[in-house]
Amino acid sequence: MTQQKKVAVFDGNMEVGRQIAERLQSEGFEVCAVTDNGAEGLRRIEEEQPDIAIVGLVLKELDGFGVLDRLKGAQERVRVIAIGSFSDDEIVSRVLAKGAKYYLMKPVSPELIAARAKELSAPEEQASPVQREKRTGATLDEKISNIFISIGIPPHIKGYAYLREGIKMAVDDPSIINNVTKQLYPSIAEKFSTTASKVERAIRHSIEVAWNRQRIDAINAVFGVRVYIGTDKPTNSEFIALVADKLILEGLVKG
Repeated sequence: MTQQKKVAVFDGNMEVGRQIAERLQSEGFEVCAVTDNGAEGLRRIEEEQPDIAIVGLVLKELDGFGVLDRLKGAQERVRVIAIGSFSDDEIVSRVLAKGAKYYLMKPVSPELIAARAKELSAPEEQASPVQREKRTGATLDEKISNIFISIGIPPHIKGYAYLREGIKMAVDDPSIINNVTKQLYPSIAEKFSTTASKVERAIRHSIEVAWNRQRIDAINAVFGVRVYIGTDKPTNSEFIALVADKLILEGLVKG
């Protein structure tokens, strides 16, 4: 029999926290803590060693950003689903950069939170390549970030996080490149609580920024051939496919 996964729930509204906890319990999780206090939540994580923490950004004593910082700094194995009312892309990017696996914008249903928790707790053999990477130190994230740095995509622009997510999706399922408009952009938009059109524009802008920096040799070195020369630049889907193919061919993700 599979052992129950332990979940801790932190939310500034205790009633909301209890509703989330009830739903998680109905889905087979063991809820080991429900609190509206970030400092108390960290103490409970240390005591209970949960597999997953649902962390609201607005908490007493220590907010969700502080909780994420402490967990990341302590190299805790707990996987975090962050929830909050912020829709600003930069704040969402900060939350994910601090180690959250998902950011869900309120109002969010307990059912959706439970669904994301089930994804994170899937047995290793059932997990997708991207989910496995999330559990083993974000090797895929680091590899993509190194590519971005080398060709000149700065991490502070909105398209950086969107583009990285799109590449991870394409590594996980290469066929998604054939459904960029109807599937890839909307999926990224849902994760970052924005719109598909904003995702498309931000990704296009990030590619333009890299090409405007004229690091053509670095760009061609990344892809191993002289793919682009001068001002010639790829479309969003071409760039995502190129990077995803490079990562797959390097053997980062085993087929």
